[in-house]
Amino acid sequence: MTNLKNKVAVVTGASKGIGAAIAKQLAASGASVVVNYASSKAGAEQVAGEITAAGGKAITAQADVSKGAEVLRLFTAAKEAFGQVDILVNNAGVYEFAPLESITEEHYHRQFGLNVLGLLLTTQEAVKHMGPEGGVIINISSVVSTYTPPNGAVYSATKAAVDAITKSLGKELGSRGIRVISINPGMVETEGAHAQGIPDSDFRKMIEAQTPLGRIGQPQDIAPAVAFLASSDASWITGETLYISGGFR
Repeated sequence: MTNLKNKVAVVTGASKGIGAAIAKQLAASGASVVVNYASSKAGAEQVAGEITAAGGKAITAQADVSKGAEVLRLFTAAKEAFGQVDILVNNAGVYEFAPLESITEEHYHRQFGLNVLGLLLTTQEAVKHMGPEGGVIINISSVVSTYTPPNGAVYSATKAAVDAITKSLGKELGSRGIRVISINPGMVETEGAHAQGIPDSDFRKMIEAQTPLGRIGQPQDIAPAVAFLASSDASWITGETLYISGGFR
């Protein structure tokens, strides 16, 4: 099992879906985990409760990471609870699809504000709390950064930005011992996907037909890779993008 003993991880958007699976995986690997949520307090408390019931350490912390003051509050809570931050997983995000004629300022700013600015704000604050031994920042991007489906111009652009940020910061922060990596999942069955009807749609069938492994993903398909990349086993990996998509590109 990956060893993250004595490490502290902040996972944004961890009340459900991929973020919840990542939080639980990191805790199972020995890390103390800050389960961040924006609005789903009950979901975050359930994730933290499952972690502590299994013998791990976790707290919940509310913050909309697209807002600088709330990001500061998030990391203050992490420092007060666990004394340090070693791992940041930028998982919080939003996706909306719209054809060109339907794109509005609100549609644009909602996605860029959370998916890009939020990621930069949390990263900016996290590195302040990482000691001389460095740390790890893992950004949850998406295959849409390169697959670029129709009606996804804005969402795809946010994830392409995440991949570019990962490469740039990997170079910028390497001298401080801070590694930065993107994970690009394919379609994953989550609560959010179900809310939009995606798992039962013809779109899912089309994606599965084009996926060499013949299925869409589950949150647990993503979480173990995050734990590995956060560990010393991946100590010479930075600025990279890992696709976890069943071969779909």
